[in-house]
Amino acid sequence: MAAEMVTGVLVPTFLGRTIDTLASRLVHIFSQRKHKKQLSNLKMKLLAIDVVAFDAEQKQFTDQRVKDWLLRAKDVVFDVEDLLDEIDYELSKSQAEAESQSATNKVWNSLNSSFVSFFEIEIESKMEQVIEDLEDLATESNILGLEKGGGVGVGSGSGSKLTYTSLPNDSFIYGRDDDKKFVLNWLTSDTHNNLSILSIVGMGGLGKTSLAQHVFRDPRLEGKFDMKAWVSVPQEFDVLKVSKAILGTITGSTDHSIQQEMIQKRLKEELMRKKFLLILDDVWNENPSKWEDVQKPLVFGGQGSRILVTTRSQKVAAAMRSEKHFLQGLKGDYCWDLFAKHAFQNANPRPDPDFIEIGKKIVEKCDGLPLALKTMGSLLHNKSFLWEWESIMKSEIWHFSENESGIFPALKLSYFHLPSHLKKCFAFCALFPKGYRFDKEYLIQLWMTQNFLENPLQKKSLKEVGEEYFSDLLSWSFFQPSTNKEENRFIMHDLLNDLAKYVSEDFCIRLGVDEPKGIPKTTRHFSFSFSSSKSCFYGFGSSIDTQKLHTFTPIGDGWVWDCKMSIDDLFSRFKLIRVLSLNHCSLTEMPKSIGNLKHLRSFDLSYTEIEKLPDSISLLYKLQILKLNYCRKLKEIPSCLHELDNLRCLELEGIGVKNVVAHLGKLKNPQVSISSFHVEKSKEINIRQLGELNLHGSLTIDDMQNIENSSDTIEVDLKNKPHLVELELKWNFIDSSSVDSEKVEDVIENLRPSKYLKKLSISNYIGKQFPNWLLDNSLQNLVSLVLEGCESCQRLPPLGLLPFLNYLRISGFDEIVSIDADFHENNSCSFKSLKTLYFSDMRQWEKWDCQAVTGAFPRLQHFSIRNCPKLKGYLPKFVTLKYLYVSNCEQLEALIVSAVELRLEECGKLQLERSTMKKLTRDGHDMAASLVATVGHMLFDTSLEILDIGSALESKSDDCVSLKIFPLDFFPTLRTLELGGFPNLQMISQDHVHNHLKYLTIKDCPRLELFPDGGFPLNLNSITLNNCFRLVGSLKRVFGDSSSLEKLSIENVEAECFPDEGLLPLSLSSLIISDCRNLKKLNYKGLLELSSLKTLGLWNCPNLQCLPEESLPKSVSLLYIHDCPLLEQRYHKGGEDRKKIAHIRDIFIW
Repeated sequence: MAAEMVTGVLVPTFLGRTIDTLASRLVHIFSQRKHKKQLSNLKMKLLAIDVVAFDAEQKQFTDQRVKDWLLRAKDVVFDVEDLLDEIDYELSKSQAEAESQSATNKVWNSLNSSFVSFFEIEIESKMEQVIEDLEDLATESNILGLEKGGGVGVGSGSGSKLTYTSLPNDSFIYGRDDDKKFVLNWLTSDTHNNLSILSIVGMGGLGKTSLAQHVFRDPRLEGKFDMKAWVSVPQEFDVLKVSKAILGTITGSTDHSIQQEMIQKRLKEELMRKKFLLILDDVWNENPSKWEDVQKPLVFGGQGSRILVTTRSQKVAAAMRSEKHFLQGLKGDYCWDLFAKHAFQNANPRPDPDFIEIGKKIVEKCDGLPLALKTMGSLLHNKSFLWEWESIMKSEIWHFSENESGIFPALKLSYFHLPSHLKKCFAFCALFPKGYRFDKEYLIQLWMTQNFLENPLQKKSLKEVGEEYFSDLLSWSFFQPSTNKEENRFIMHDLLNDLAKYVSEDFCIRLGVDEPKGIPKTTRHFSFSFSSSKSCFYGFGSSIDTQKLHTFTPIGDGWVWDCKMSIDDLFSRFKLIRVLSLNHCSLTEMPKSIGNLKHLRSFDLSYTEIEKLPDSISLLYKLQILKLNYCRKLKEIPSCLHELDNLRCLELEGIGVKNVVAHLGKLKNPQVSISSFHVEKSKEINIRQLGELNLHGSLTIDDMQNIENSSDTIEVDLKNKPHLVELELKWNFIDSSSVDSEKVEDVIENLRPSKYLKKLSISNYIGKQFPNWLLDNSLQNLVSLVLEGCESCQRLPPLGLLPFLNYLRISGFDEIVSIDADFHENNSCSFKSLKTLYFSDMRQWEKWDCQAVTGAFPRLQHFSIRNCPKLKGYLPKFVTLKYLYVSNCEQLEALIVSAVELRLEECGKLQLERSTMKKLTRDGHDMAASLVATVGHMLFDTSLEILDIGSALESKSDDCVSLKIFPLDFFPTLRTLELGGFPNLQMISQDHVHNHLKYLTIKDCPRLELFPDGGFPLNLNSITLNNCFRLVGSLKRVFGDSSSLEKLSIENVEAECFPDEGLLPLSLSSLIISDCRNLKKLNYKGLLELSSLKTLGLWNCPNLQCLPEESLPKSVSLLYIHDCPLLEQRYHKGGEDRKKIAHIRDIFIW
């Protein structure tokens, strides 16, 4: 029977082909034909249940008996697949042994005899059992009334082709204008609170995350916050994990500390007095104490900081003591607009009225749920016949209550109409927790090892097939791009995760999540999540038949975990394992028993401490993927890897073996990922060896000064390595004066990369000109380019017409005097995609010929220019700039600024011309002397809202800064002012009313004592005073009775008792006292009169012995005590004086 007779709904099409292949191979071994007949019978029985699977797929949602039948049928198909896999392995093993022994007929006969014995003992009885199970299923399908071919026409066969188009643009959000306006108003409103929280509450699928995304990206928030961060919160809420996620998002780097105190200390330092916006997406935690622990460092942010939360639960909002905004379903025309956007995708001409009529009836069934409208629209976009739309509209699934399965009917329909090969791929995703960020390449690898990728005609690689599958699921809205815009990272909506779990609940199990429902013995895929450094895997218990497992994998964010059972014992539990990950396991030795896992296809030992792999790994004939990334203690690569004929992917990034390339020459062309190659002056290790590898990912070639023969680099053949997308070329000369620059130029010329290269970095290159492949615009896919330390190059390459270049860093070009028009290439459209541009350490650079360049840099947002002391004249006119940083450019005289935020350091002659900037930071030794000249051009013609001017006080003497009076009138729209490091500053002057100034910070201005007329601006809301003892002493005089001041932070006062009676304004609602090392006592009378005080913070006051005996003002509802050891001892939970502050609602002591 032809393999094509298998439909693929229940039985993978490759299984039919496997049966045919095995049958033909067995003929050469068995003299009798009964085994071929037995295999043919097996195939017929599989077909008998496969042809009714269409009907079962739909009826499983309305009939539990059908669902049970379908689950048993899938289990038996797994058994068949495992059985065939076992036969194939033994045949392959016999063949490999025969080839290794240069087998004679006598040896072949012996091996055949051994295989026949194995087949008769191990296989025949199993074959009879699965055939019997299939017969029982076929009989039961008749009883259940399952119909043959029930799914014909719904596009569920593996051969059906999706009409894939680009995804609709989600830049517009339907029906949420009022909700968005409410949230934006909340974010931008004035508040005296340090930290405010708003929860967007609503059921799953309503678009809470989409709303938060649109708010987060809204241009009206530009310049409103010092920093913005987005964190997708895992369902299993762990304080350390969430804190690390927040810190990592803010800093852009990963902190590997496993101590919660250290993480939160760093987070506090990063946020200190900075106004931030933090989005916490999809929060499930209803435990107030856990939230309080996460919140501890967040309260140190600047006034007006906001946290926006999305959650399904009002209890979450209550636990966080947040305000609430409830999201409702979409109304009326908005539902149709969203559905039509995905169903018709701007169809031209206008869709047929009959389709519109049916579409509107389907929209009514979606009950205003955006996720349902989106997925149904995506489904129907791929249905081109009217009867298909009618069939979906009339489906019985609409009448099956959501409450009976927890799955919305529209999502069930979307799953049912997926092609069968995509159903398997989607259902497998149940192995991953809600909120998981899927790495596309990793997921495709998993699908490949599970035989989910169908490629009957062998016209494409399995990776290409996997790419198509993923793109199809993306176009059907089963995946969506990650909120953090990480490249190749995607997320799945929680409701779709529930759907995946529903259709695969007997096969995919997550430890710690699924036990309450019971773990069936049919489980094939097993995962477990770790959220802390103390995580351990203790074993499986008795509920799982581990012999049947295909997948065993941890899922975590880099946590090291311990396996409490021996690895030998663990391996002994597996017989059919295909995917085995011990990633981040505290493993030091790999046992020989690894060779017993004969079905293993993917093995991940990354981030373990193993030193070697046993030779028994050569017995893993089916191994396709081996990952040893960052096994830094690994001393050698097994010499037998070339014996693994099926090895397709070998990942060796960051391993301990130096120059691993020398060990890989005999491999049969798998894709190889290595992080670096160090060129050595050695005959055994030569750069030519890179040419033998099918390189993927990124590569750094280091110590290129050791290349002795430039012709060797020709054989590296980078131009024919299209999957190498990141390349770094590094020279490390101790003395470059005697180097042959022509030889160096030949070396880099011969290393021409492929046109698919995306990121390139060239460091310490001492050639006089760049290679032709960088001069001729051949790298059209380049998105990032770094050129640094190229001290002999006198001209920059022409880069302006690279269409996708969005990041460019140029540093350390000592010979460049001028950058001319060739750099831009085209005056009207150069650098059309560039968003970030850095110049630094260009010590001879005098001129940038850019006056004639009018249309360049249309998208540039971040521009930094540092240590270019000879640069004169003008910079280009940047039209979309958000951030500009200029440092140590003493000769730069004129600057046309359209940036939102500007930072200047050591730029003595720089003049600011008409500006629309919102924030200016100015530092440097010469800064005060040029201050008035700097701002003169901006007088009454500026939109500046934030000004930060200062430098370290210890870097100058009393007379090195002449500024004595700061003219506030130069800045009529200023909202925030920070001054620091002016030892002679005595007064801040104002001749006009400044109602805009809300926030004032003054540091290290020891002589500053007065504002004009003894008063602060009336609308001042928040003041921070650090090391300004005269100003602190004069607070009595400068605050009037009608003060609007609500928040005061006092730092570095010398007093032993604070505050004096009558010193502080009665309007204060928040008082922070920090870094006062001499402070021993709080003055009760000075605090008692603050009847509006709600928040009191005491930070880093090591000698503060106790709170006032008379207690704190009764109005205080929030108390922070941090790094005050004497107070902590007395007032912690259980402390001797805890009862004295028991009336305070929220107390944080750490």
